[in-house]
Amino acid sequence: MGFSFVKNLFLTLFILGLIGCKSTYKTVAFDEKLVPRAPDYSSPESWAVFPGKFPKVIRDLKIPQNENNTDVFYIYPTLLTDKKTTDWNADIWSSFFRQRVFQTAIQYQASAWANFGNLYVPFYRQTHYRIFVEPHVDSGIKAWQIAYDDVKNAFAYFLKHHNKGKPIIIAAHSQGSMHAKRLINDFFDEKPLQDQLVVAYLIGVRVFPNEFKSIHPLNAADKVGGFVSWNSYKMNKLPKKYIEWYKGGVTTNPISWDSKVTSELADHKGMLNTDLKVYPKTLEVKVYDGILWSSIPKIPGRFLLSFIKNYHFADINLYWQDIQENAALRSRVWYQKNKDEK
Repeated sequence: MGFSFVKNLFLTLFILGLIGCKSTYKTVAFDEKLVPRAPDYSSPESWAVFPGKFPKVIRDLKIPQNENNTDVFYIYPTLLTDKKTTDWNADIWSSFFRQRVFQTAIQYQASAWANFGNLYVPFYRQTHYRIFVEPHVDSGIKAWQIAYDDVKNAFAYFLKHHNKGKPIIIAAHSQGSMHAKRLINDFFDEKPLQDQLVVAYLIGVRVFPNEFKSIHPLNAADKVGGFVSWNSYKMNKLPKKYIEWYKGGVTTNPISWDSKVTSELADHKGMLNTDLKVYPKTLEVKVYDGILWSSIPKIPGRFLLSFIKNYHFADINLYWQDIQENAALRSRVWYQKNKDEK
């Protein structure tokens, strides 16, 4: 087990707020005067990724580009986790924060959808992690609205100036998925735009089966127009807040994408590791109520992973190749379905 692997894994865990996350956060009352400058989505500087702006962290993965013309709108998870900061919202103009977006969320998550021709990732003034921890939950309501308004404005700009009627994939994780749920309510659910939805990957957050009126869970790899969701955890272990945060949520099997509650090692398409290599046939899953149990991946450094129960930080890169192939399949099905209906 190399030192660089250990270092990189723990850096990723720390950045995603999964090491040492307790309620001892430095905080001040929310003050609108201290809110960072808003993004301007007409400017390339307000986007981490969009057509023509493909960052090095994705190019380094040497992902083959296909001819698919599907738009993917990705919303990254909580990266603002520093206990010492009093900020309620992320400063998207900070080079430090931007590097967190690129080196964690873009590299290990958004890259799963990067073989599509049109990946859009807006910078947004996300809320600090403390908003999920008592006694700070109620204090951050205004900060939360600022974060969502940025996501909503980015999506509205994308629709008006870029999409032009193409099929859409919504991809998100954790805080990003919470904002994505609101996007679906505001733009897709029982609305004309629903016809353009290929699939929504609402990962790392609880989504109830009846969360939406007309957008439903998908129970086959080639179904379109609905959503999938899961929350990863170590095999046969449950989180402390299982009932409050997970129980009752849709739990998709991201290896078979159907109603199977288990998987075989041979069926796993591939995990993107911190060494930026894809390791196929490395894990098995078991679907539980609201939880996706994963075996310890058979990768370099797996001994270290045996000490970790919460796989939330790896909700996407554990099934990186599986997601990539599934998104491609659903997109092809969407095009065929719409071709047949015309």
